[in-house]
Amino acid sequence: MLSTILQFLFSGLTVGAIYALVALGFTLIYNASHVINFAQGEFVMIGGMATVYLVDAGAPIWVAAPAAILLAVAVGVALERLAIAPARDASVVALIVITIGASIFLRGVAQVVWDRNFHTLAPFSGDEPIRVMGASFLPQSLWVLGVSLLAVLALAWFFGRTVLGKAVLATANNRLAAQLVGIETRAVMTLCFALSAFLGAMGGVLVTPITLTSYDAGVMLGLKGFCAAILGGMGSGVGAIVGGLVLGVAEAMGAGFVSSAYKDALAFVLILLVLCFRPSGLVGARASERV
Repeated sequence: MLSTILQFLFSGLTVGAIYALVALGFTLIYNASHVINFAQGEFVMIGGMATVYLVDAGAPIWVAAPAAILLAVAVGVALERLAIAPARDASVVALIVITIGASIFLRGVAQVVWDRNFHTLAPFSGDEPIRVMGASFLPQSLWVLGVSLLAVLALAWFFGRTVLGKAVLATANNRLAAQLVGIETRAVMTLCFALSAFLGAMGGVLVTPITLTSYDAGVMLGLKGFCAAILGGMGSGVGAIVGGLVLGVAEAMGAGFVSSAYKDALAFVLILLVLCFRPSGLVGARASERV
């Protein structure tokens, strides 16, 4: 019984780390603009698909992965500059609709540039399972958890120790006040989209050796990341991490002990329960009012 629980726990933490990265992307953009970027899942797709095709073209993984992530960052910057910035005076609902349209557009472009087939990558360090107390997990899971942890620590250092990071926090707290003290809030918005795309694409690269990727792989991952952000408390970085891990473990346990048929529905059930009993999320973000 213990080995079974550990098996599901390892699986849940692995996928939960990916959800956490996607949720952090949602949180970055939401804090800077109060916009929910529903194209976040497409950054995950671009990271995975671009890496697959670069590797198939003969590039080593250590070249293909950074190049794919840079491509996703460029797409994120273009999305902000070409779609969000021109409509910055529009309502939040209009901006959300724009991101939904961008998501559909990016999936269409992916079908034309790549294809509609499913693809995978070879594991970064072999596929011999690692056994712990009767349970086993793939070495790729260590890559997912390790790189995700490094990304979270790097973000914590960036926001806590750098002037640029503090400018992002100031913009998130009060955009008008940040403008009055000389912070270029438009540049901050662009930076947040770039960081959000970076996190999403990195998650796509890491998870592709474990699960298949395709032009529409980002749809469900994006929804799960959004669910994780809501679960932890939209606007809270710590909440995004907690929400992602909790959602991943809950899905794995539910699929293992109840039925895998309800795995995807569990995320939305959890959201409904959290919104009913704790609307601010498991961690909750400090409320701030924009003026």
